[in-house]
Amino acid sequence: MKEEAYGAVDIPDKFYFKIGEVSDIAGVAPYVLRFWETEFKQIKPKRTDAGQRLYRKQDVVLVLRIKHLLYHRKFTIEGARQHLKKKPDRVPGPRQAAAPDIAEIKEELIRIRALIDGHRG
Repeated sequence: MKEEAYGAVDIPDKFYFKIGEVSDIAGVAPYVLRFWETEFKQIKPKRTDAGQRLYRKQDVVLVLRIKHLLYHRKFTIEGARQHLKKKPDRVPGPRQAAAPDIAEIKEELIRIRALIDGHRG
């Protein structure tokens, strides 16, 4: 699978994905997905009569975004939850992928400065 903007990957063109498929796409274990469902109320897979989870494409995109926030941007779960509330979920297009948000750059620079100041004193 080809890597794209902020860690997103090519998602197959399907209506529903089983938890194992989402696990493979996102590169996280199924138990992590089940845990994220409890922590992020936006992840709402449908259930079959047998109780099997069926994720929609928008759920998969959200899982990839959460993974990026937690694993790459090093957010805490609470921080990622607040970040997702602040910014509506959107699928990055060609222009969005090329130009990061100014507010995100500013937040990152403030965090870097705090780290540098912390090491000095």
